[in-house]
Amino acid sequence: MTQGHGGEYRDLVVFLAAAGVVVPLFNRLKISPVLGFLAAGVLLGPDGLGRFAGQGGWLSWLTIGDQAQIRQLSELGVAFLLFMIGLELSWERLKAMRRLIFGLGMLQIALCATALAVVFMALGQPLAGAAVLGMGLALSSTAVVMPVLAAQGRINSDTGRATFAVLLAQDLAVAPILITVTVMATLAQGSVMGADAEPAALGRALFTLAPAAGGLFLMVLLGRVVLRPMFRSVARAQHKGEGRELFVAASLLVVVAAGLGAQAVGLSMSLGALVAGILLAETEFRREVEVAIDPFKGLLLGVFFIGVGIGLDLDAVAADPATVLGLAAGLILLKALVIFILARAWGLAARPAIEAALVLGPAGEFAFVVLSTGLVEGLATPGLTHKAMLAATLSMFAVPLLAILARVLTRQAQAPASEDEALSPTDSQIAHGAVLIVGFGRVGRLVGELLAEHEQAFVALDADPASVRSGRGQGYEVYYGDAARPEMLNACGLANARALIVTMDSPTKVDEVVKTARALRPDLILIARARDDRHAARLYALGVTDAVPETTEASLQLAENTLVDLGVPMGLVLASIHERRDGFRRTFQAAAPDDRSARPARAFRTLRSAAPAPQKDA
Repeated sequence: MTQGHGGEYRDLVVFLAAAGVVVPLFNRLKISPVLGFLAAGVLLGPDGLGRFAGQGGWLSWLTIGDQAQIRQLSELGVAFLLFMIGLELSWERLKAMRRLIFGLGMLQIALCATALAVVFMALGQPLAGAAVLGMGLALSSTAVVMPVLAAQGRINSDTGRATFAVLLAQDLAVAPILITVTVMATLAQGSVMGADAEPAALGRALFTLAPAAGGLFLMVLLGRVVLRPMFRSVARAQHKGEGRELFVAASLLVVVAAGLGAQAVGLSMSLGALVAGILLAETEFRREVEVAIDPFKGLLLGVFFIGVGIGLDLDAVAADPATVLGLAAGLILLKALVIFILARAWGLAARPAIEAALVLGPAGEFAFVVLSTGLVEGLATPGLTHKAMLAATLSMFAVPLLAILARVLTRQAQAPASEDEALSPTDSQIAHGAVLIVGFGRVGRLVGELLAEHEQAFVALDADPASVRSGRGQGYEVYYGDAARPEMLNACGLANARALIVTMDSPTKVDEVVKTARALRPDLILIARARDDRHAARLYALGVTDAVPETTEASLQLAENTLVDLGVPMGLVLASIHERRDGFRRTFQAAAPDDRSARPARAFRTLRSAAPAPQKDA
């Protein structure tokens, strides 16, 4: 690699070019971006343009040469994906999903591994080698399947929940599978060396479980003790205007540190990141972390997909296409059949069972880890194992196509699921249309208390860590974050919110939130706190449904109390207050856009709704 002339950044430039050119092209053609990254990996790898790099020097700038670096970044990308998934979980949800995770998920691994091992034994493999191949290929790809389902909007459907449960079970099973491979190698070695060597060696192999279990317990303990105070400190600094980059840095630190800590005790980096995400999901900083991490997750997952494409050895496929393609097709069909039967036995309808079976049928990224370990331990036959790895790669290429096929088949077989069927068990208040309150100080908290008194669900968002902490201390669902950012409002469920109430005391911030929310949801009921009459008129011009000016309401309240204390009848006072308030509202609404200026006055709406129904003549 050329040093001092930008050559050290060549692979980075090539990757960014792929992300900025190839993937948008696939999006424009309405093809999954996952396929775009995979295709870019094949094109930019040694079997693509790399074949001609030696003939023309300029072509070397269009290829990725450092595959080891790509693999390291790929692993980090998978860790970021699992961290984001963890943010959408909680210990309560894991407990609620335990039947799917430890029932359907674990049984899928066992039955698929057994069925594949039987097939490989029928192909002439010894028991140990067949078992390694079966366990490795029984796993599916979280990094490919979840983005594909997300692109189709299927994450919160029955298909998404069942698929995620199986994938989570597989992630949890990676470490035990690797330990099992090591134990099998120890047993094989002991049978060669003699019976006396076997028990001690087996004990040492089983003892490797202790660091993994202890390390996982320590991660959970440290996470519960350290994470919330650390992010609270960062949030206070950010609230004082010291920059959002501190929050991004803290989020990156948690992902990388958790992943490296898990690796140090023999677990996968992705499992460590998942645990860190679950721990953060229980804090008020969950949404802000999600927004901060999301761009990095997307880019690093792109590196992962490109790495998979680079790893596809087209020469090896061309040397024996029948075996490789046959293994890939057989793998998908066998796993899909087993998963479909299990999904139906677990109560899933035919449609989600078919979808889950097809997307989980291909192999996953951990297959390469398990099969490589089997090769190192001498349990797997090199020839067939390499062909199995090629088949696994090709099957991962097929995931986006299988997801499309699943939607086509199920659309013909069954009507689309209703909206209620697609609701996620998490964030149930958001999913069922809660009210979103921006600003949870004195005003916002009073609004929330009244909503709760009338059994109206709400979620609150505030950029002041002290207000967030106080609100959560009272048992309310309050998150830390800046509501003027579209991604933050979307993360807090604006798409499903019944109404948005902006209670902040800064007119500038209120305007920013109103503009952002109205651009995202033109149909949203949007009520905002205004400083005075002029601010209220400006808010109506920005598209609010109702604006409540502080000075006007305070004046009306003072007048009402004074008149009542002077002995004026309450009915007459309330009627005059309503009339004056509606006059102010009509004046403010004159600045509203044409499509929102026809909203009737509040007092008239109330009178009409309260008017008794006309009685029929006797």
